[in-house]
Amino acid sequence: MTDPKRKKVRKAVLPVAGLGTRFLPITKAIPKEMLPLVDVPSIQLIVEECVGAGIEEIIFVTARGKSSIDDYFDRAPELESHLERKGKKDDLARVRRPSEMARFASVRQGEARGLGHAVLCARAAVGDEPFAVILGDDLLDAKVPGVKQLADVYERTGTGVIALKEVPLGQEHMYGIADGERVGPRELKISKLVEKPKPGTAPTRLAIIGRYVLPPEIFDILEHTQPGSGGEIQLTDGLATLCARSGLAGLEVEGERFDVGDRAGYVVAMVHYALQRPELSDAVRDGVARLLKS
Repeated sequence: MTDPKRKKVRKAVLPVAGLGTRFLPITKAIPKEMLPLVDVPSIQLIVEECVGAGIEEIIFVTARGKSSIDDYFDRAPELESHLERKGKKDDLARVRRPSEMARFASVRQGEARGLGHAVLCARAAVGDEPFAVILGDDLLDAKVPGVKQLADVYERTGTGVIALKEVPLGQEHMYGIADGERVGPRELKISKLVEKPKPGTAPTRLAIIGRYVLPPEIFDILEHTQPGSGGEIQLTDGLATLCARSGLAGLEVEGERFDVGDRAGYVVAMVHYALQRPELSDAVRDGVARLLKS
């Protein structure tokens, strides 16, 4: 049962400062978060998930060269006026929708010092309340938004919670891996976090995917977390400290996950979301079938 005195999760931090090197050369000019899935950028699907979870404010952690993300979620008066004059009501609604979904703010990560540092950059914007962290590489298509699944656990327990998905055997070394005691059909009390274990050494196949709901105390922890290799402050190290101090839950989230930070995963996600569009699905299905026969 949700504690009525416990603060609800109203804010989400979206770290988008990465260079997107896996998508070079296009990311030389376009942030990878702005690469389209049909005709909307992948970052919009993340924002839609947040809004579906009751999030009211989105905080982008950006860097130089990422201004198109801020522009996309802002109004475009000249374009809107043009569409209005032409009577293109549907296009006008699509153009306005991103700026109307939530409140948006941006903070800069001046140098690449790791995911933990990116989250720490959002401290002043978040304030003293629980918040979500969502990574743009992971899309989750679920009946109940992934962030809401985590927020429900947090609001019931008051414990930070991370999203988990079982990965195929042999792929554990590509992810942060969680271990712990089962306390429900999909819920764990976390006892151990291992960042990209060596092949054959992972305690489980439960990978941490890009969804977290965290208490504000994580900021003090990250501030005092020592940089690891490459001088980066790792969020996983901060989570391990949070786990030892006040506990940490893991939830095997429901829904289909797509890794759009990977080129093949991005193409698969493109097909998936195109098939969900009634005006496109038949043509896309026929086209894919034709390609597979050739």
